[in-house]
Amino acid sequence: MVEYAPITIPENPRLAQNIIHFARALRRAGLPVGPGRVIDAIRAVEVAGFTERMDFYWTLHACFVNRPEHRVVFAQIFRLYWRDPRFLEHMMSMMLPAIRGVQEERSAVAAEKRAAQALLGDQMPEVPESEQEEDGTQIEIDASFTMSAEEKLRSLDFEQMSTEEIAQAKRMLARLTLPVKPIASRRRMASHMGRHFDARRTIRDALRKGGEIQSLAKAKPRLRWPNLVVICDISGSMSQYSRMVLHFLHAVANEKGQGWAKVHAFTFGTRLTNISRHLATRDVDAALKSAGAEARDWEGGTRIGSCLHAFNRDWSRRVMGQGAVVLLITDGLDRDDAGALEKEMERLHLSARRLIWLNPLLRWDGFAPKATGIRAMLPHVDSFRAGHSIASLEDLAVAISRPDDIGEKARLMRML
Repeated sequence: MVEYAPITIPENPRLAQNIIHFARALRRAGLPVGPGRVIDAIRAVEVAGFTERMDFYWTLHACFVNRPEHRVVFAQIFRLYWRDPRFLEHMMSMMLPAIRGVQEERSAVAAEKRAAQALLGDQMPEVPESEQEEDGTQIEIDASFTMSAEEKLRSLDFEQMSTEEIAQAKRMLARLTLPVKPIASRRRMASHMGRHFDARRTIRDALRKGGEIQSLAKAKPRLRWPNLVVICDISGSMSQYSRMVLHFLHAVANEKGQGWAKVHAFTFGTRLTNISRHLATRDVDAALKSAGAEARDWEGGTRIGSCLHAFNRDWSRRVMGQGAVVLLITDGLDRDDAGALEKEMERLHLSARRLIWLNPLLRWDGFAPKATGIRAMLPHVDSFRAGHSIASLEDLAVAISRPDDIGEKARLMRML
């Protein structure tokens, strides 16, 4: 048995008040924490005690967390509030780049910025509006050509967003569209302006008039709309990106007139889950809550090969008809055998009209296909694009309407 040292309570020794302040930080970070949960947490700690750190952690976790996406936020705020005596200085350093309006130079830990905003609140340092030279001359900064807040948010990484930025990004994603052009099928329909000669209809018209052909019937190809099939990775490294993409797909599935016959959505981590019926719910929060409850492997491991095998075996013939377009959203970091993964990717590619891979790792300038899973998957996609920001999802709408778009595939294929 591993023994843990007694937990170090912050400066205020009154535990109940500290739990209340901790709950306020969670609420500011986006967790639905009300007075009832705070009272339950205080009573639970009184019963369970707090002599061991892990007991105290899981007691509060059971009272405040009821959704998979809140686990990382809770863990970050708990670590900084209850364990790190220098959490204020650490959080100040995390918030400074955000205040200056640029992204961090290093890759931030998930939920770090939201935890900083929840803990610091109004204590964030202020950036001076103007500076002065030693002789007293005031320096003014011309911001007429700088990007607006919405333009900055478009290019900001989903993982780097604060709570307010995530809420604003979700509103922007709800306004995005993903239109698609219809496909001309082999079936035909009557048309006076058609280019094809309809022999059967011409003969039928002639038989009604005693066998005399008075005019030639014409036809044109009948248009049909393709299905959109989304296979989304919800493992630990992809949870925040997947959640934002699913918000976008919910808007696509519920927006009429975009051209898609049906929108099918699947999530995978260690197993495949069909969440298509949840996207039909008009309320996006209720839809994602029910989808998260069904997908038990949220923020778990990744087994891309076995999950694609399950899709090809159980769902491919049901949802891949009518020239379906497939969006595969994953970072390509797989635990399964690369040979099996390549085989399943090839089968998925042959079943789809177009296979587009969105990978958030492509946001890095120095990205190279070094991982075994990425090297196995890359040759079997039609287009390879980034999927880490609102701007990348806006570019996706253009890529779908252009069948010749391959994204970054050609450049990365030369590196293999």
